[in-house]
Amino acid sequence: MKVLVIVAHPDDEVLGCGATAARLVMEGQEVHFAILGEGLTARDFNWAAPETDQLAALHRQAHAAAAKVGVKHVVLNQLPDNRLDTVPLLDVVKIVEELVERLKPDIIYTHHAGDLNVDHGVIHRAVLTATRPMSGQVVREIYAFEVPSSTEWAFQRLEPAFRPNVFVDVTRTLEAKIAAMECYESEARKFPHPRSPEALRAIAMRWGSVVGCGAAEAFELVRSIRPRLD
Repeated sequence: MKVLVIVAHPDDEVLGCGATAARLVMEGQEVHFAILGEGLTARDFNWAAPETDQLAALHRQAHAAAAKVGVKHVVLNQLPDNRLDTVPLLDVVKIVEELVERLKPDIIYTHHAGDLNVDHGVIHRAVLTATRPMSGQVVREIYAFEVPSSTEWAFQRLEPAFRPNVFVDVTRTLEAKIAAMECYESEARKFPHPRSPEALRAIAMRWGSVVGCGAAEAFELVRSIRPRLD
């Protein structure tokens, strides 16, 4: 089974499904991370291109974070940070199509459409467009995840609201997610920020309490297609 996680920014892959990715790796699944945005220039009012050394450092952090959850393959692109709505959607779709064609994933995890962050919504739509269920499409399942400090900060005023209906018990792998997030030196925050270790544990424990386990990550099933019987 091949799993592809497609996100907008470095750290989204950890925040959205880091513990689930770690569990999938433990189960012997092949997991890939694809980060489409450069994740830096939105902090600069001049919208300058990211400094080479800063981008290299962030890429190193992305690889280190992936290693913490056991993911060995990370694809890094450099679409403009928090400006994906200025990029023709077709260009983003083509990147996703190339990933799907090359990696042939059975399952994709990606952003929820109703997030506050505009890039997340663009990635969600690009994934749906690139994986249209035509004959020969290899992707059988698509799941949308929440990203702390983006999904809940929409306060359910953006549609669709996040309504999870699939939950993964990550009691054994939650600390791998916390360790992976700590690799992102520029992205981690102190409590009570949603990206703090304390908040990430609380979110997982809350979803765990909803479904009767110690800790869980929550997902919204976008679609699931059972292959035909031969």
